Amino acid sequence: MSKLSNTLLMLQLLQNGRKYSIKELAEKIEVSERMIRKYKEELEYAGIFIDTIKGIYGGYVLNKDFNIPYLNLNNKDIDIITKASNLINDSHLKQELLNINSKITLNLNNKEKNKKIIFSDNEELNIFNKVNNAYKNNLKLKIKYYNLKHGESIRTIYPLGLYLFQNEWWVSAYWEEKDDMRQFHLKRIRDCEILDIKFNPKEINLKF
Repeated sequence: MSKLSNTLLMLQLLQNGRKYSIKELAEKIEVSERMIRKYKEELEYAGIFIDTIKGIYGGYVLNKDFNIPYLNLNNKDIDIITKASNLINDSHLKQELLNINSKITLNLNNKEKNKKIIFSDNEELNIFNKVNNAYKNNLKLKIKYYNLKHGESIRTIYPLGLYLFQNEWWVSAYWEEKDDMRQFHLKRIRDCEILDIKFNPKEINLKF
């Protein structure tokens, strides 16, 4: 994911009010501890202050007076971005549009007032980390995906972006077997294997 996406993900992790060590944050976001410190600096430049608790049991805690702004996105917004990217011939601009999806990482419901969480369990977090790793390194994924109509099936996908929609994670990807672009709900990915096969995102963008 982009630097912006990782910074926002760290912000969402901290918003539940608990203390996270730098090591914990680095492991969850899959970056170095140095980058976690950098993300903290970036947030503070933006006026979002994170308290530092020192000592062996120390860590970062989001200042209790801060509330994350909400983006009220819906299926129509995501559909417009996808359709717009399909109409553009410029590969660079098309990639930028696809990257917007990965940057849309704050989509909370105002009525819930920060009570929702990003990941429902450790299994979903593990899937996210694998998908994120494949996305950042342009590696193909073999997933076991559950479909409400057809049940489980094995699919090969090329992850092109991660985004939050209604506070749930989705991956925008090229589906090899169907030769088509699809949106996959991370909660429906039952198993995930990173393949040692690279793909070129520009070739996918030119195709669609």
